[in-house]
Amino acid sequence: MTTCPSEAPADSLARLLSKGAAYLCRHGVSADEAQTQAEILFSEGLGFSRADLLLRQQIRLSPERLAPLRKTFQRVAAGEPIQYVVGHWPFHDIELKVDARALIPRPETEELVERVLRHPLWARAQTLADIGTGTGAIVLALAAARRRRGIGPTRFIAVDLSADALALAQENAAALGLADTVAFRLGNGAAALLPDRCDILVSNPPYIASAAVDALPPLIREHEPRLALDGGEDGLIMIRQLLLDATQVLNPGGRLFLEVGDEQGLSMRRLLDYAGYAQVVIARDFAGHDRFAEGSLL
Repeated sequence: MTTCPSEAPADSLARLLSKGAAYLCRHGVSADEAQTQAEILFSEGLGFSRADLLLRQQIRLSPERLAPLRKTFQRVAAGEPIQYVVGHWPFHDIELKVDARALIPRPETEELVERVLRHPLWARAQTLADIGTGTGAIVLALAAARRRRGIGPTRFIAVDLSADALALAQENAAALGLADTVAFRLGNGAAALLPDRCDILVSNPPYIASAAVDALPPLIREHEPRLALDGGEDGLIMIRQLLLDATQVLNPGGRLFLEVGDEQGLSMRRLLDYAGYAQVVIARDFAGHDRFAEGSLL
């Protein structure tokens, strides 16, 4: 069988998983990722947890049960992100609906959430705003953390320039029972918060230079919204405006948390210093790349 994981209903689940991974490998998925992606697709298609897949390796599947699975494998093989094929994805301690309306949340952004949660300001902040919310990943993970722990901001605001992305974030908020906790605003950057002010402002803004966006792998370039990726000629156009607008939005003592490009650490330090931020931090992600920029407004 050369067009999909398998058309042989006599094959065991273990054999089908192996064939599925090999199929993805032949279509450009790395060997390291192919087995994991095959397990995810079978787990979703069969309604099993991935742990259950290991316990049911010898079951056999009818052609009717395999048919929808073939379609999901074909979509991934054609270059569509598996997150969009599955339609949902874990982020921090929540599960998010994901589709082409917004950027797929990344592990680095989970690290950004953790940086906010670990900062001393988290426990006493009253209002937090997420600029460029996309799926709502950051603000909803933080709001969910506040609900679990009983500490942290009591007011959350999410802003996005894209009406489609904002609608997706609202759908996620409703699914998580956080619709009454987060206020959503359609607008461009931190200026959309005025006249309100906040204690914490967090953002994963577009930070990839325009020319570099054109050179991204097709998996990203052809599927994820360019609006959420393209940071202008040097990748810093929107960030510069955000830094300035944030000085008008943050309360005294408030702090700005940003995810940035892995070659922007030095530029970010200079921009934050120039804009008058104090206690500036440029931090690395788990891969050892400059990824986070922070500063406080005194």
